[in-house]
Amino acid sequence: MTASERLLETWGAMQTYFTALSPAEAVLNVVLSLSAVGVGMVVLYVGRRGVARVARLVPGRSTADKQVRTSRVARLFVWALRLMVGVGVFAAVANVWGVRPLVWLGATLGEATVATGIRLAGLTLVTVLLMELAGYLVGYGVGRLAAHAETRRRQGQLRTLGPLLQGVAHITILVLALMMGLGELGVKIGPLLAGAGVVGIAIGFGAQTLVKDFLTGLFLVVEDIVSVGDIVRIGDSGGLVEEMTLRTIRLRDFDGTLHVFPYGEAQVVHNLTKTFSYCVFDLQISYGSSIDQALELMRQVGDELRADPAFGDKILEPIEVVGVDNLADSGVVLKGRIKTRPLEQWTVGREYNRRIKHAFDDAGVEIPFPHMKVVLPEGQISELARH
Repeated sequence: MTASERLLETWGAMQTYFTALSPAEAVLNVVLSLSAVGVGMVVLYVGRRGVARVARLVPGRSTADKQVRTSRVARLFVWALRLMVGVGVFAAVANVWGVRPLVWLGATLGEATVATGIRLAGLTLVTVLLMELAGYLVGYGVGRLAAHAETRRRQGQLRTLGPLLQGVAHITILVLALMMGLGELGVKIGPLLAGAGVVGIAIGFGAQTLVKDFLTGLFLVVEDIVSVGDIVRIGDSGGLVEEMTLRTIRLRDFDGTLHVFPYGEAQVVHNLTKTFSYCVFDLQISYGSSIDQALELMRQVGDELRADPAFGDKILEPIEVVGVDNLADSGVVLKGRIKTRPLEQWTVGREYNRRIKHAFDDAGVEIPFPHMKVVLPEGQISELARH
């Protein structure tokens, strides 16, 4: 019997069943159907409240990543709950009215189809949950290790490894889930695994850029060239290293722009905050000011800044006054630098600029600024003199 014949037979049986119903039986069936819908709504409401409560009880610091993950898992649970409640209510109501939805497919085929669909849905749910759980556990573990790290550099290295480990875990779970899903659909996995080596070689030749990006990023991390939290410059862009994934490095600049670079394009990386930094000064004074006095003021201000408790722990060595660096068109350029901890050169530099400006003003050392000289023809000068 074909599927259409089974469907017509089922439709005829339903007409016969509804025609034979008495008014009392019809009313009772309506009451039972509404009761099934009501029970489903109650179960859905209680389940949603329970999922929200469990999401709030997840341990760990309340970070943006944790909120995103818990919200995503909660939505997945609610979606699965709605699906199960919907299927259950539909089956209950159909059973009340004497309808057998799988009859038109045939008992064996219908049961096999439903069983396979349920297993695939369960596999999908478990896969997503495992991916989220792996991401949470890796993030939580790396966060705990970073919190107990001895140095800021070690913290940055640990935060760099977090996304990489998450990517590896996610890919592993996806591959295993895909194999299991193909097995549920009747695909023989053995020959597929045997041909995976050939397919991998073909993909490797076709995705050389992807492999290059991955290997370059791996060496950047292994050789500790850059890590999350560093300030780096790649090409014409620079900023704070916000995240390093399996393939890309992401920089957030001062105005909030996010620059994403594949590792293959990061051939030259300028790390501005590796181990230590220098705050470099190019101070210009007028030709009429005393150079020796200005150099002495630069040293005094540097010593005072290092003696200040608010900035002393940020400065690693006394100020280094290089001397006269250039005789420019409008003034003499004096050069100096202060060795600071990573990421502190800008804070120290802004405070030094503020103090040196006040020191130059108090000592009468002039900082030149551009002047404009207007030269008039001799006839116009005489005309203006008469007026």
